[in-house]
Amino acid sequence: MKLSDRVQDGVVVLEPKGKIMGGPDASLLHDKLYDYIKQNKKKVVVDLAQVDWMNSTGLGILISGYTTLRNNDGMLKLANVTDKIQSLLTITKLISVFDAYDSVDDAISAFK
Repeated sequence: MKLSDRVQDGVVVLEPKGKIMGGPDASLLHDKLYDYIKQNKKKVVVDLAQVDWMNSTGLGILISGYTTLRNNDGMLKLANVTDKIQSLLTITKLISVFDAYDSVDDAISAFK
């Protein structure tokens, strides 16, 4: 997995690319979230448009990010959830945990 990040309208946008399968991916996302939390940036959107697939470890990474932010008075939202990831979230019933939006702009607007 590759991870790029940017700040748009005061909201951190994380853009993972490829497969989220665990291993070093877990610490990459975790460390990036903590870097932003230390900067007092606690509104995060994860753009899943370029994520090909994730396994249960990948889901754990998202849940970990979600709880890390919640425990630090922040919030994580998902954007551009692909059909594959949508079905994974539905099967695992995590679709009710995450706020998911059709675009990054919609997710950012939801913070206002």
